[in-house]
Amino acid sequence: MTRILESYAAGKWVPAEASAPQLRSAVNGEPVATIGAADVDRAAMLEYGRSKAGPALRAMTFHQRAESLKALAKHLMEFKKEFYELSYLTGATKSDTWVDVDGGISTLFVFSSKGRRELPNDRFLVEGAPELIARGGTFVGQHICVPLEGVAIQINAYNFPCWGMLEKLAPAILAGMPVLVKPASSTAYLTEQMVRRIVESEILPVGSVQLLCGPAGDLLDHVGCQDVVGFTGSAATAMKLRTHPAIIGNSVRLNAETDSLNCSVLGPDAIPGTPEFDLFIGEVFREMTSKAGQKCTAIRRALVPEACMDAVQDALSAKLDGLRIGLPSSKEVHMGALASLGQRDEVLQRVAELARESRIVYQRETLELVDADAQVGAFMSPVLLRVDDPHPKHPVHSVEAFGPVCSLLPYKDLAHAIELARLGGGSLAGSLCSADDQVVKEFVLGTAALHGRLVLLNRHCAGESTGHGSPLPHLVHGGPGRAGGGEEQGGIRAVMHHMQRTALQGSPDTLGVVCDRYLPGGTRRVEAIHPFRKHFEDLCVGDSLLTEEREITLEDIEAFAELSGDTFYAHMDEVAAAANPFFDGRVAHGYFLVSAAAGLFVDPDPGPVLANYGLENLRFNQPVYPGDRIKVAFTCKQKVNRETAEYGEAHWDVQATNQDDENVASYEVLTLVQKAHWVPLEEPGIPS
Repeated sequence: MTRILESYAAGKWVPAEASAPQLRSAVNGEPVATIGAADVDRAAMLEYGRSKAGPALRAMTFHQRAESLKALAKHLMEFKKEFYELSYLTGATKSDTWVDVDGGISTLFVFSSKGRRELPNDRFLVEGAPELIARGGTFVGQHICVPLEGVAIQINAYNFPCWGMLEKLAPAILAGMPVLVKPASSTAYLTEQMVRRIVESEILPVGSVQLLCGPAGDLLDHVGCQDVVGFTGSAATAMKLRTHPAIIGNSVRLNAETDSLNCSVLGPDAIPGTPEFDLFIGEVFREMTSKAGQKCTAIRRALVPEACMDAVQDALSAKLDGLRIGLPSSKEVHMGALASLGQRDEVLQRVAELARESRIVYQRETLELVDADAQVGAFMSPVLLRVDDPHPKHPVHSVEAFGPVCSLLPYKDLAHAIELARLGGGSLAGSLCSADDQVVKEFVLGTAALHGRLVLLNRHCAGESTGHGSPLPHLVHGGPGRAGGGEEQGGIRAVMHHMQRTALQGSPDTLGVVCDRYLPGGTRRVEAIHPFRKHFEDLCVGDSLLTEEREITLEDIEAFAELSGDTFYAHMDEVAAAANPFFDGRVAHGYFLVSAAAGLFVDPDPGPVLANYGLENLRFNQPVYPGDRIKVAFTCKQKVNRETAEYGEAHWDVQATNQDDENVASYEVLTLVQKAHWVPLEEPGIPS
């Protein structure tokens, strides 16, 4: 029975209309589902996300959202089998599906981890150091980032119906923005099933994820200045989005990932017999055949030294000869079908365009399949073309066959290779196989401006490399020019895309209250009780200790040198130290100052402070000479609650000054402070 796809709109599942078009299996052409959204109110979806889900997500902290992403990832892992079964219908093999399903879920785990490690347990982010605007220190500036109060509209491509959704969804949810997912129609049945499992889990606040199965219709007519649009697809469609009156009129943030004529370069040193030559052959083969070449990062242009063209052609053709094509779920099969017959026909049309000025040097005359029928499924042979004269006007630099197709291009020298690599007009990914690091450096500096990502492969990293075509959630995914000009993923960079950066100006005390941290020039709260005697709950930002003075002696310096082994001349040789342009004579070790400062502010007895786990932003601002007296202003700068632990983090501002009130050292001490009362959380912290 053909499945009727449903949209999840404004808290309800809305089925496709009775007359909706059918989606067919890429493998056997049989109907899989019907798709349509005639009865879906797109404006109501956006308003529901803004008014219902948005406030609930923004009420959560970054850490709570991160824990929810982790819980969601664990939940989706339980349904991998059903996702895999649907994925096979799209033409994807088991390994293709692993990238899409497991890779997508892994992206949730990565963003969860980065959210807990790199973002505060708060609802907003304080960005950067404060700006000391006025000489007297009573007027300062500080940037903060808060979630946008709209909906992240995510329009995705057909080739990765799971990963393509999750890699956009994760940073948006972590930022505190609800999402509206608009999948490409041909593989929407897989996306719908995953969204259904997300909604059923009730891990995220209601309305955090909505789904539109079917045409976008008037969706973009209703976007406002707080909304964000993310798009993956053709450059032509991206242009229509960019020029939409509502997007232009409301200055809506748009991130686009579009066409890309990615290249891989065989380095001039990577002759046959070297590990780098074998790496290159393996990468080109993999990028031609995984997902049947339907990858935005796939290698379309393989750049090869003139002398190696025949060797590369022969090696690649031999490897393609061993490729088994057919039923995606079969263990014997390496490459499945394209997403649809229409997609296959389009690829073959592009091959014909390329072949007008190229030679097809590999294409199977007959398509023998494993457990599949070439007459009904969207199968095709891989195609390798050879371009003997890759002049700038050649169609290989402008025509993309989005399938198992690659062209070999000869280059004369490295400068020529760089020139050819740049002719793609802006690419998502490029790669170079070379063991010559100077060649690598020259190539990077010559091509980086035209590429969103460069993968530099050699024998030393091959064992752990993810390869040419694998975007990673830690790094940006996007590219200039033809590739769309956008950036996705990129760790916390992607989160910031869904937030508003606002500059605050005011007094240190006022901004300190707003930002939940002590700012330079703010009021220090000095009490009889030592701050180290306070549990995490009792400790307040601004709690301070002003120490007594300690004289630094020559004996101290020499004893520290003996103990540490640091006998640098500036500490031990009066004449040599005096000749140094920065010193008037022997000076105290910087690290001795840090130790001496700790001796002034540390309370030694057992108490709530469990451990010191680091220093940040350490600067030695003035030399300290024998006879100088130092003192310390020690202030609680920031508190970071760890909801899943019996302790929190306290960040302490340390300002060490001499007898003339000159600052000699400044830094931040990080400590773990025990909570007086703590109950372990069983579920992600979601406000009721």
